[in-house]
Amino acid sequence: MTALHYRAFSALLCYPEQELIEALPEIKNALTGAPALLAAVEPLLATLQQGELISLQESYVATFDRNPAHSLHLFEHIHGEDRARGQAMVDLLEEYKAHGFESVSDELPDYVPLFLEFLSQCEPDEAARLLGDAVHVLHHVADKLQGNGSPYAGVLQAEVSLSTVAPLPLTVPPVRDMDEALETFGPGADGIEPLLKPAMGGLPAVAPINFYAQRPASPAAC
Repeated sequence: MTALHYRAFSALLCYPEQELIEALPEIKNALTGAPALLAAVEPLLATLQQGELISLQESYVATFDRNPAHSLHLFEHIHGEDRARGQAMVDLLEEYKAHGFESVSDELPDYVPLFLEFLSQCEPDEAARLLGDAVHVLHHVADKLQGNGSPYAGVLQAEVSLSTVAPLPLTVPPVRDMDEALETFGPGADGIEPLLKPAMGGLPAVAPINFYAQRPASPAAC
């Protein structure tokens, strides 16, 4: 995948504004050299080209902001409200800084469009490594979107198809809120905050920049 492809996918997954609609021909042109990628995103391109902007924006909010299963925040699908999520965010920010990448947006670092923009500025081998690390979550979200008939599914499917890493299922469901955590794990020492079990299902206590909750036991060089 080239830097142009990463940027094209990043743009397509952003909240639709008029600037995105006007840039659709340029985005399509960036993918013309990759017919399989273009075919995967054609349903979304057609939707964005034909829809009214307000309807597109309402659909985007309903798809991604109001449905946690479709969240474009990578760590949402791994940590949920677990305390480890905050450390994972810090570690990802450090990864960005180590590569000289500074975001100008207010989005959290695990926001997929921001992550893809970061990959577009990495060396190809490094970008491929990081994409392979995130591919499990991307595949998970793509499946959820496909199941709901969303045209956005094709963008994530295209990303997954370009990774040499076979996606594995996310077998540990994230804790969605503190009420659920309290019911599942019981109160902590303070009597209020849930005492989450970091070792549950083989999860490490802290998983820096881990986009997949359960890594294989054998070290895989990235």
